[in-house]
Amino acid sequence: MIIDTHTHFYDPARPGGVPWPAPDSGALYRTVLPRDFAAVAAPCGVTGTVVIEASPWLEDNQWILDLAAEEAMIVGFVGHLDPAAPEFGTHLRRFAANPLFRGIRCGAGLFKPDAASAVTAALGQLVDLELALDVLIAKQELPAVLRLARAVPELRIVIDHLAHVAIDGGDPDPEWVAAMREAGRLPGLYMKISAVLEQSRTQPAPADPSFYAPTLEVLWQAFGEEKIMYGSNWPVCERAGDYATAFAVVSEFIRGKGTRAEARFWADNARVAYRWQERR
Repeated sequence: MIIDTHTHFYDPARPGGVPWPAPDSGALYRTVLPRDFAAVAAPCGVTGTVVIEASPWLEDNQWILDLAAEEAMIVGFVGHLDPAAPEFGTHLRRFAANPLFRGIRCGAGLFKPDAASAVTAALGQLVDLELALDVLIAKQELPAVLRLARAVPELRIVIDHLAHVAIDGGDPDPEWVAAMREAGRLPGLYMKISAVLEQSRTQPAPADPSFYAPTLEVLWQAFGEEKIMYGSNWPVCERAGDYATAFAVVSEFIRGKGTRAEARFWADNARVAYRWQERR
């Protein structure tokens, strides 16, 4: 079983369009649905996906859940809700009633100091509903994520896209390395090995797995085999290279860690983090 824990689905042709991507986004601005994902991912052996929000519009959470109801390949959805909004709890309970709703994603704006205490209290509701929090951050936001993880230790937090470290084929940024080691020591923090090609300073991204190995090895050492998981960031990853390449560079790395690590990386760790259930 291979679960891609980071895909985006959207349809600019629907009534009202989409808030993202913009019409000037080139090939990214097109209808992107599960059948399109299956066409590129199934040949790699991918059997399911956790969809990640791509819209701040409230009802787009429902749009994805309605899509998922008809697509068994979707095992979960991480939506978009603002924990600083007064109606956060109401909206969270509404969507959490659907078992495919597995959490929310927030960006760097979540971690503004003046809103920290209120946001921390709001995110405690995720714990009560057994939901996860994805965070889209760079290394400068990591201290705030660590504070949140310590304040709400039961909250499962998934860091997306390697915390946006630049990859140049050599040893990664020492400050990022230190931050990853600190993050990996907290039991509720997980690392999503996603958007790997996009972090390359060389574009189009190299296809040689050894180019990415020094960075991936830091994450392996920091988080261990029980707290890393696979994600492609499709279709955004296509800006840097095709899906098969994005899959291959991480597949080669994890293959060298043994069969138990592979099983955890491809599916088991995501099941623990997101609490998704296999669909029949």
